[in-house]
Amino acid sequence: MSFQQDFHTRARAAERAMRQVFPDTPLQRNVHLSERFECDIWLKREDLSPVRSYKLRGAFNAMRKVLDGDATSKLFVCASAGNHAQGVAFMCQHFGVFGVIYMPVTTPAQKVQKTQIFGGDAIEIRLVGDYFDDTLAEAQRFCEAEGGHFLAPFDDEDVVEGQASVGVEIADQMGGAPDHIILPVGGGGLSAGIRQYFGPTVSYSFVEPAGGTSLEAAVAAGEPVTLEKVDSFVDGAAVARIGAYPFEVLKDIDPATVFAAPEDRICVTMLEMLNVEGIVLEPAGALAVDALVDVADQIKGKQVVCITSGGNFDFERLPEVKERAQRFSGVKKYFILRMPQRPGALKEFLSTLGPDDDIARFEYLKKSARNFGSVLIGIETSAPENFETLFARLDEAGFPYRDITSDEILAEFLI
Repeated sequence: MSFQQDFHTRARAAERAMRQVFPDTPLQRNVHLSERFECDIWLKREDLSPVRSYKLRGAFNAMRKVLDGDATSKLFVCASAGNHAQGVAFMCQHFGVFGVIYMPVTTPAQKVQKTQIFGGDAIEIRLVGDYFDDTLAEAQRFCEAEGGHFLAPFDDEDVVEGQASVGVEIADQMGGAPDHIILPVGGGGLSAGIRQYFGPTVSYSFVEPAGGTSLEAAVAAGEPVTLEKVDSFVDGAAVARIGAYPFEVLKDIDPATVFAAPEDRICVTMLEMLNVEGIVLEPAGALAVDALVDVADQIKGKQVVCITSGGNFDFERLPEVKERAQRFSGVKKYFILRMPQRPGALKEFLSTLGPDDDIARFEYLKKSARNFGSVLIGIETSAPENFETLFARLDEAGFPYRDITSDEILAEFLI
């Protein structure tokens, strides 16, 4: 039996065992996206699993393998700030074993509470460290000292095998392999599992957040490398270093098949899926759908599967998502205006606004001179081209301004 056949057999065995715990997730044809991109688009809804992500699959398979073996310890340990923690907690409850889950102190309370709900008395949550690296190091120290089993989120053969069950279900639900699969990438466990399962019978696109392109960096270097900086907005896929085992599976992919999705564009996709389809996706869960615009020319007329990998979205983040989406779409801008300190100046400025221009922010920052003041202004409008008209009117009226919408430093302090 070849390695590919052996993995295929083991992935199918893992998928069969999972049916004792939870049903398969739906594979749904999406009419809106299919018409927009002129192909046959299906969504593999991992956001509808019992923990609203695919992560419980790898946790199940890794724990199953340990418990089916000769292990004397039934203590399981993991470090996670989100979906992996919830998957491990759910499976600790199912298998009747005890788990210690380390989470950063900065983890949102909603995620901590959901993890506790899934695990109940079968888990203990320990909040350690401001940064994940500190949390991970402490979890590994504890696990080694107590002789427990450490459950890695992606860099583990049994975990990858469990994630491959997503591919098993796709094949069974479609009656075969699709033409193309768009895979979200964080640590690489899901993408490695599905690529290993389908092999060359399918073409792939791999998409990771622009602020965490660990796969792109690894493919370019020929080995996993650690990114110096990672944007944590897409928290389910913002990984500084792709897993060593997943990279062994992915190292020969064509670099042209790896795409970086801008975080603000992902926000546009999240809102579109929510408003048009009623589908709640977390940023990482929207990656595959977001990348459709990058591969539009390649997928026309084909059968395409997008894996919506997670739906653990905290709605307290919705204002931020809307804000970022508006800025990316060009319908919201921030600028600093030099306002004359004289009667009628404000009224004169207001007259430059068009019928669809709304003031979303107006804040005096300081008087930069006796006769002038700096004002932070946020404007929302109905179409990006409206700003060309507005700025022309400001120039004509003699109002000096500076567009700071894309200035990361000023935006961080002022917006």
